Amino acid sequence: MHKPQRYCLITGSAGGIGQALVRGFSSAGYQVIATDVDVKPKGMNCQYYIQADLSLITNDEQYAANFFSTVRQYVRSNGLHVLINNAAIQILGGVDSLNRQDWQNTLDVNLLAPFFLTKSFLPELESVKGSVINISSIHATLTKSNFVAYATSKAALSGMTKAMAIDLGSRVRVNAIEPAAIETEMLIAGFNNNPALLKNLKDYHPAGRIGQADELAKLAIAIASDGMSSLHGACVTFDGGISSRLFDPE
Repeated sequence: MHKPQRYCLITGSAGGIGQALVRGFSSAGYQVIATDVDVKPKGMNCQYYIQADLSLITNDEQYAANFFSTVRQYVRSNGLHVLINNAAIQILGGVDSLNRQDWQNTLDVNLLAPFFLTKSFLPELESVKGSVINISSIHATLTKSNFVAYATSKAALSGMTKAMAIDLGSRVRVNAIEPAAIETEMLIAGFNNNPALLKNLKDYHPAGRIGQADELAKLAIAIASDGMSSLHGACVTFDGGISSRLFDPE
């Protein structure tokens, strides 16, 4: 008997976590529709790729309609089994420096785009009892200086995950993953070739290491699976135990 195709839409797919999600869901047999504001990375194995700007999807109705139409052309009558709202921007700055545009850009991509994508694809998601997975952050509950816009957007995303689960009930499952540091090329580059400082970060985690993008993808695949029908409105911590650690300055 022919098994129906399962479709997965992943935003922010050109980044380290996004590429791992694309690899993972493709390997799990999904027809992956990847999207990012950047061009398709070389070697990415996905069925479809759409270069699109989430801030325009949030603010420009015609642009958004064109994007939704393109996705529906790929999905056809198969339904959308998984929507992963992974894309995010991180504008650093404190209360004294953040301006209106910083806030608008952050909220457009990190919070409003996940809402409007979920709302727009509800018919496709509901038709197959689909799953929405929002990639939130440890910053939703624990943060540090100069992350006020990013942390606020992620706290709101985790809160919206829970509220959407209540609002949608049994129609579509909605969950979030809240990762701490993930070992991507971007993170490694941020240590400016300082292996000692990177080792300190790894050692500070009770697990003795930081998360891997492919591990996060495995978690997302598990959350999306049919065997997780009771997992709904959850914000799953993925942080190597660091959120349980009390820091005492020496």
